[in-house]
Amino acid sequence: MSDQSNSAGERSAETRARILDAALREFAAHGLAGARTERIASAAGVNKALLYYHFDSKEKLYLAAFEKIAERVRDNTMAVLMGSGTAGERVLRAALAHFDRIIGQQEFQSLMQQEMMRLHKGESGVMPVLLKRVFEPALILYRTMVREAVDTGEIIKADWMQIQLSSLGANVFYFLSAPIWKMIHGEDPLSLEALTSRRKAIVEFLGQALFTDRTHGAELAAKVIADTPMPAINGYRVNLGRNV
Repeated sequence: MSDQSNSAGERSAETRARILDAALREFAAHGLAGARTERIASAAGVNKALLYYHFDSKEKLYLAAFEKIAERVRDNTMAVLMGSGTAGERVLRAALAHFDRIIGQQEFQSLMQQEMMRLHKGESGVMPVLLKRVFEPALILYRTMVREAVDTGEIIKADWMQIQLSSLGANVFYFLSAPIWKMIHGEDPLSLEALTSRRKAIVEFLGQALFTDRTHGAELAAKVIADTPMPAINGYRVNLGRNV
């Protein structure tokens, strides 16, 4: 293949990547129905004809953009689940990584909220694809990790799915209920100070609740918090009720 052909291929790949990045922002902000391809094309620095050359429908562009960020999330999650340390330590790291993903990958979280609403209405064509390609591998690895921690006696004997729901579900509920907590307590649960405190508290709680040796659990929780910097954020927002 000639250098000229290589250069053209690289430009095409770069153009596709710019379109996907612009599409991700647009879909996260406006939902599938509210997104406009002309805004995506403008943000990507291309015309609509070139956009449709790469993606022949808005729906296919939506799926491609969603898959791109979901695969990035999957890879980051798999790295945590396959990391060093005991299985119990990785359970704590998975919970913290999930919390950090919510505040650090807001576009992904927005898209997931939208798709869950569409799924409940029987309208999601994306979720089945993502479950197979992205989430299922991580879920299998998580299950294996928890069972290892249980079998070695490091954490309590409990259903692996309940451990996942209890550790990750607590993160989700905190963010979904944030507006209510703000009304009740008069303080912003999504402020930097509150988020910093909450991410520490969730890991410390799990270190006490899940581990058969609470001293060991507390030590691991302190270790995980100490060596995992909080991601940079530009103000977290709870994005509910979008045009989906």
